[in-house]
Amino acid sequence: MTEQLPHLSPGLWGVLATPFNGQDLAVDPASLRREVQLYTALPATGLVVLGVFGEGVSLTDAEQSLTVRTVAGEAGDTPLVVGLSARSTAVAVEQAATAVDAAGSNLAALMVQVNTADPGVLAAHLTAVHRATGAGIVLQDYPVASGVKISAEQILSVLGQCNFIVAVKSEAPPTASAIAKLVRSTDIPVYGGLGGVGLLDELAAGAAGAMTGFSHPEGLQAALTAFADGGFPSARRAFAPWLPLANFEGQPGVGLALRKEILRRRGVIADASVRPPSPPLPPELANLIDAHLDAVRMELA
Repeated sequence: MTEQLPHLSPGLWGVLATPFNGQDLAVDPASLRREVQLYTALPATGLVVLGVFGEGVSLTDAEQSLTVRTVAGEAGDTPLVVGLSARSTAVAVEQAATAVDAAGSNLAALMVQVNTADPGVLAAHLTAVHRATGAGIVLQDYPVASGVKISAEQILSVLGQCNFIVAVKSEAPPTASAIAKLVRSTDIPVYGGLGGVGLLDELAAGAAGAMTGFSHPEGLQAALTAFADGGFPSARRAFAPWLPLANFEGQPGVGLALRKEILRRRGVIADASVRPPSPPLPPELANLIDAHLDAVRMELA
């Protein structure tokens, strides 16, 4: 067994979208730096690069390195979690080496998706990534992306075998139920995701915070701050103006395109393009964005 690594700090770990531009959809470092600034101005506890909504699976090794280096260069001392899109061990180890080199001293952990419901096989997969890099691991349970369904009991078995796991990202609906089962049996921090749609219930269930993206992360931060100060009622009041927008932005399939378009309208990124196979934004939904943003502004006013 390796020495226990420090757990991730509670709070908001913002998942960054990867901006593209031009006909060839090249990575756009200038837009990416502005997106980092959006989170560090809050300030967020940390940042997540190359998460599922960071389109890491569509980036070459060179683009992954460029993306992580750009974020690390803009983030100051803000810690980074870098996602690995690969679910096979050999490829994940290769991606991990790139991530560790690019993140440098900012690296807090590597995020690895569940790739099997067999605790022994999953523990061996995570151990291989950890031994190759020495990095802490965030275990991501996101069945929509991985296609794997795993129980809380199976995750707890993996945690018992892997003392280098520094956090769990629990995104298997109903998320509050899954989080509650985990936090009853482990002191490893568990974070919710899914764009913050279930944030209030996840916090009530014991989540350490939110590890997710949102076009308006100040809304997530407001809920987290309010929960720390006044519990569920306070957090509910703080997040109520933002929740319809989070729900709108979190629609399956088109959620990433929606988030990028709203970030573009905020002036954070220059181009809202997504790379295939991510679906583009339907015009019917694009026409609703301003109505949602106007409603948030009115409620906050």
